[in-house]
Amino acid sequence: MSKARAFFQLLKFRLALTVAFSSAIGYLLGAHELSWGRAALVMLGGLAVTGAANTINQIFEVDLDKQMKRTAKRPLPLGVISTQEAWIFTIILGVAGLGMLAYFFNPVAAALSLISLILYGFIYTPLKTISPICVAVGAIPGGMPPLIGWVAATGFLGPEGWILFGIQFMWQFPHFWAIAWVLDDDYKKAGFKMLPTPGKKDLRTAFQIMTYTLVLIPLSLLPFYFGMTSTTYPMVAAICGVLFLMQTFYLMRTVSKKAAMSIMFGSFLYLPIVQIALVLDKI
Repeated sequence: MSKARAFFQLLKFRLALTVAFSSAIGYLLGAHELSWGRAALVMLGGLAVTGAANTINQIFEVDLDKQMKRTAKRPLPLGVISTQEAWIFTIILGVAGLGMLAYFFNPVAAALSLISLILYGFIYTPLKTISPICVAVGAIPGGMPPLIGWVAATGFLGPEGWILFGIQFMWQFPHFWAIAWVLDDDYKKAGFKMLPTPGKKDLRTAFQIMTYTLVLIPLSLLPFYFGMTSTTYPMVAAICGVLFLMQTFYLMRTVSKKAAMSIMFGSFLYLPIVQIALVLDKI
């Protein structure tokens, strides 16, 4: 593995790109005039900050990553990159991303990004081996990208931005619990406590996944009630929400890994579809 490729892998590019995409969606929704160039700048800043947070996560979990099959071949466990090099990479990425958001947009957006980085890298990461509450804590920085994008466009924390945060925040519970269900055996090797109490793949956990997905449906309709969209978006959000909810019923009925995988992949589709519908309804 080359050094360049190893540093690229530290970014967790696909995850970072998904996060950055959400910040661009927030920017486009908050902007008075659509500017794809400035939306790309928000994405680039978000990509850098998220890459820094992901690298911090891997630095702290290097010994745990060695124990799990899916992470054992990451650059740090393999020793391709040293911890010192990873920290330097983190600082460069973090400063660059935060600097872009502060310079091209506003200090509030940069401050929110810094809070998100700290919560993810220094609080959520160590909590993963301590308590299932880590998912709720991790959902805060995970839900902030669209809020950061909104603030980058508007310069203030308005109710619309918080609604975007709330949708992405609530979405993460069925999303991460489904992933934790699928990867439970691997997570147990590292001592991660990701499933809700009592941490079992049972009907109780399936019911909690269903409950949070159910709450997501009315929450996703709030942009319409606040005048952020016309009538197309709520129809798309409602249909996607019902389909997502039906997947959780399948998990409750079968309590199977197959059903959890269905929710996991369904969650990957749900969020971008709903967010793109938001922007298209504005255009």
